[in-house]
Amino acid sequence: MDDLCGVEQRWLVIYSELAARKRAAKRVDKELLKQGEQERKAFDELRREAFQCPQDAWRALASFRRTLKALEVHGADVIERRHYKSAGKPAADAVSESVGYHLDGALAAPIAVRERRLIERSCFILATNELDEELLGDEEVLRAYKGQSSKVERGFRFLKDPMFLASTLYLKRVERIMALLMVMTVCLLVYAALEHRIRQSLAEHEESVPDQKGKPSRQPTAKWVFELFMDVHLLTIATEKTIRTLVLNLREELKTLLKLMGSDYMELYS
Repeated sequence: MDDLCGVEQRWLVIYSELAARKRAAKRVDKELLKQGEQERKAFDELRREAFQCPQDAWRALASFRRTLKALEVHGADVIERRHYKSAGKPAADAVSESVGYHLDGALAAPIAVRERRLIERSCFILATNELDEELLGDEEVLRAYKGQSSKVERGFRFLKDPMFLASTLYLKRVERIMALLMVMTVCLLVYAALEHRIRQSLAEHEESVPDQKGKPSRQPTAKWVFELFMDVHLLTIATEKTIRTLVLNLREELKTLLKLMGSDYMELYS
């Protein structure tokens, strides 16, 4: 149970072992590869750093380990390195100018990290304001959600269409974002209602319209029906006494569809 904006909700965490996990695997592997490369470069820089004492080196390693998200440090050790004035191999009696302590070790990618991310990315949350599980069980919530994929959610696929240019939309204020979502939802409601009305009318009267391949269909999308009407034009002929309007390219199958939809639709094209 949770409270969001004053509305009590029941949240369900759903784990999708097949489809969601398969999609998540590509994203997780790509993220781990990129993050692992960054962590390797950071570890190489840390290994090159010289510390004044072993304790400083171990503290730096502990701090570095807390930043790791994709890899782990194995076989960590602190190596003492003496620095001499002259280059090359020092003489047996040479005195070092300074002593530095360097970290050493290897990085490895633990399987547990990938598996944990896969499980997290394969889960999604469903919320309902019906708190009584006897009236609406968990399985019913999941079935209702899956039922949306063929109805409600499908209507928002146009957002991914390159022609829509959704990436160019920018709204700074929350109120404007909410207003846009409301307008889009209402438009989708009208679109879905019209599509349902078209399909229902065709099924009841055993009629059909040609699909994209020219074959008869009783399950056209509203988008396709709109495209069928794109060739229909209104020609206005104005004279000194009268103004006539002619409907051009209104094919028989479109007339049949308008007739099935009702007199209001027929009147618009009469």
